[in-house]
Amino acid sequence: MFITKRHISRRTLLRGAGATLGLPLLDAMLPALTPLAKVASLHKTRLACVEIVHGAAGSTLDGTSKHYWSPSKEGTDFEFTQTLSPLEKYRNYLTVISNTDLNPAGAYAPSEEGGDHFRSSAAFLTASHPKMTESSDIFAGTSLDQIYAAKVGQDTPLPSIQLCIEDVDATGACAYGYACVYSDTISWASPTQPLPMTLDPRVAFENLFGDGSTAEERADRRSIDRSILDGIVQQMPRLRADLGSSDRARLDSYLEDLREIERRIQNIEKFNTTPRSREALPKAPLGVPESYEEHVKLMFDLQVLAFMTDTTRVSAFKMSRDVNQRVFPGSGVTTPFHSCSHHGESPAHIAEFAKINLYHVTLLGYFLDKLAATADGDGTLLDHSLVLYGSPMGDSNVHNHKRVPMLLAGHANGTVRGNYHLRTPDGTPTANIYQTVLSRLGIDVRSIGDSTGQLSI
Repeated sequence: MFITKRHISRRTLLRGAGATLGLPLLDAMLPALTPLAKVASLHKTRLACVEIVHGAAGSTLDGTSKHYWSPSKEGTDFEFTQTLSPLEKYRNYLTVISNTDLNPAGAYAPSEEGGDHFRSSAAFLTASHPKMTESSDIFAGTSLDQIYAAKVGQDTPLPSIQLCIEDVDATGACAYGYACVYSDTISWASPTQPLPMTLDPRVAFENLFGDGSTAEERADRRSIDRSILDGIVQQMPRLRADLGSSDRARLDSYLEDLREIERRIQNIEKFNTTPRSREALPKAPLGVPESYEEHVKLMFDLQVLAFMTDTTRVSAFKMSRDVNQRVFPGSGVTTPFHSCSHHGESPAHIAEFAKINLYHVTLLGYFLDKLAATADGDGTLLDHSLVLYGSPMGDSNVHNHKRVPMLLAGHANGTVRGNYHLRTPDGTPTANIYQTVLSRLGIDVRSIGDSTGQLSI
């Protein structure tokens, strides 16, 4: 069986009415006698960039001394801090990079003072200073995710995906002289081309697994509670007959995961069509959960499926929006997010803000759990991915961008070692992280944003 196994293309798609499904990497997709150690060469590293706004308690003077975010020890013997504790089981995959500054998110002129919240997201992955404008002459930079997507996204169904949690304004002016688009996205295909982010899990699901059928057809399928898999099932016996037992088990697990996500979205839509729900939120998209945590987990699950099937290799995920006043019950904190970030340098209030940071990192841990549990050739998706998580702000109480919280997770196909804490010298640009990441992803650039070189990780 090992010698004679049939070769199935990595690009194999299952097509049905209203659906086009990619497949996970199966043994049958490998030529006979292919060593597993060479499987990683069949695909490129997946890159997931995740932003959480409002900085971190660990970026304050009090939080730095108490090591809420950054460990006190450097190197491989670092301890896990309060905020990073949910990720301790992934020590060997984790690279914490402390003490970098995202200066391009700050004010360059007196007229720009006060606009930090409305510049931050545009600077997060570009490390470029957004032009102050309320009109269409926007200008920032090309973002890290899109630099990578330009290289690896041309041979996947989607070059990249962009997801978000909070509602977006999309057009017009927000505040302090800045167009809303600067706050709406972290992905920029060019300095003048911001990419829209998808809020509704249903829309994200259809983008990944739909085949371009009409809105009417999609609505009809949902109205009679049909699955996107219904048009696929007739192909399964023939496909399964060509697979070994391990491949059949992997295929069944993938389809069940896909169906479970679809069920969750359908249940959300049913709840959101109840009279009570529509009264409370008449304009809310039907696929958006009431629960922040459920929304985040759905979006993480969709990214895992997209990476598993090689539908895309690049994702950008915006977990919140600046000046958001959402309360996170799961954090144990009742103070709204933005208000809590303006802690007035009170140690007690900073400690409360640290609990919200901990909660968000716990949700990141959910994503890493999913990546680590997903087989991918000779390892897992976490072995073959790189996740960048952080914030473009440091101490949000004073709107600065110093000591911004940043970490990397994953081995990126063996190019990132993990189990390391690097504390950079004062004044090190956060963009040096991005230049280093691009290098580990096989893209050597002279600079990105205000970078001055690579870091030793």
